[in-house]
Amino acid sequence: MEPLLSLRTFLSDVEKIGELRDVRGADWDLEIGAIAELSYRSPEPKALLFSEVPGYRTGRVLTGSTGSARRLGLTLRLGADHTDESLVDALRGKPSAWAAAAADFPVLPVTDAPLLANQVAGDINLLDFPVPRWHQHDGGRFIGTGCLVVTSDPETGVHNGGCYRMEVQDDGRSVTIAAVPGKHGAQHIAAWFAREGRAPVTVSFGHDPLLLALGGTEVPLGVSELAYAGAVAGERVPVIIAPDTGLPIPAGSELAIEGWLRPGYTREEGPFGEWTGYYSGSRRADLAMEIVRLYHRDDPILLGAPPGRPPHDYSYMRTVMKSAMIHDELVATGVPGIVKAWAHEAGGGRLFVGVAIEQRYAGHARQVGHLAAQLPAAAYMNRYVVVVDADIDPADLDQLIWAISTRTDPAEDVEIQRRTRGSRLDPMLPDGATPYNSRAVIDACRPWERLRSFPRVAESDPAYLAAVRERWGAVLD
Repeated sequence: MEPLLSLRTFLSDVEKIGELRDVRGADWDLEIGAIAELSYRSPEPKALLFSEVPGYRTGRVLTGSTGSARRLGLTLRLGADHTDESLVDALRGKPSAWAAAAADFPVLPVTDAPLLANQVAGDINLLDFPVPRWHQHDGGRFIGTGCLVVTSDPETGVHNGGCYRMEVQDDGRSVTIAAVPGKHGAQHIAAWFAREGRAPVTVSFGHDPLLLALGGTEVPLGVSELAYAGAVAGERVPVIIAPDTGLPIPAGSELAIEGWLRPGYTREEGPFGEWTGYYSGSRRADLAMEIVRLYHRDDPILLGAPPGRPPHDYSYMRTVMKSAMIHDELVATGVPGIVKAWAHEAGGGRLFVGVAIEQRYAGHARQVGHLAAQLPAAAYMNRYVVVVDADIDPADLDQLIWAISTRTDPAEDVEIQRRTRGSRLDPMLPDGATPYNSRAVIDACRPWERLRSFPRVAESDPAYLAAVRERWGAVLD
């Protein structure tokens, strides 16, 4: 029986709904990444399982794990029968409930797992597995794209699971971990450095994509992503306790390592094609991991989640999760009239957010826009927030742009927030600059004082259109 959060269980479920494709013989050097990119841009992207990689007797790579409503619904334990809209609706309210329930699902230490079939200490080489070079101008081969990097708070022992890019170094004997400054994992590492001069780390490179989804989402500080995953699944997550570091590794993992980070122990890493759609700057030093032990199943599967110009591997997943979380957080502020929020995939699920409201009072639209721009779910690397009336679907870019084009006066309806939370991945940020950004709040609602007199929209009544379609559908379809 497969452990909870086994990638193989997930793949079996995806195969049953007809959304898994086997790809045999693709090369690790660019070809896997290019095939995956073509799939993301197709009308119905599938999950792709790459096997028989030239030059490798063992090892497989999965891409596109969360790239449809049905696959993401399976991942989040919300069922496979979903559209984009129904999935966001089903997800609403769940993140806060899962976070509240996480304390009831502490990890479950076990002593046996398929992961323990092969253990290596000492002579470790990550390039024994088909680690892809994803993009043409990447600085190396990145094994950490869909990974889960586990750290801990040295004071409380609470675990954090983050998804960070990891480049293979030293001919496979080490990896860099590009932990995002300010994120919980980076805070843990800094605290361990100050306390003991080194930081323990474990990394899983293949697992149920639920851990990918949670590792790249703003789970509240002090809540373990593994406990949160248990709340989502309704069961405690079984883990192997790594003997050297004492940190957990999901028992359902395909391939994992444990080891240490030390101040000053760095390697040059990057550039890498990032979720903004650009390569992330020049090659620079980042913390490198001293790997002390490696574990893997027979013929392990690496969970690939390479970013790039949207749509990319996890841009759909981020759009759905952020849209639901931003909506929930806006409602939780107590501001009335929130109809819908949408974090657009074209902006990587972060950079461009639309919110529809039913206007209740003067200043309502501006209030919602400024709040949305700084919510915990939206504050990191946000660039534009557009607030529209309830007759506009904020998930429809054509409608959103029409509202901006016809219901705004740029001199009056665009406000700027300055020195807000940016990222060193921002292509507009000069090398070495402090990672601030600015963001625009665009009030694309009809002016409050002109709601009654604003020109009527030139379109038929929806009920009348439905009746006409029923009668004349043969000439319309």
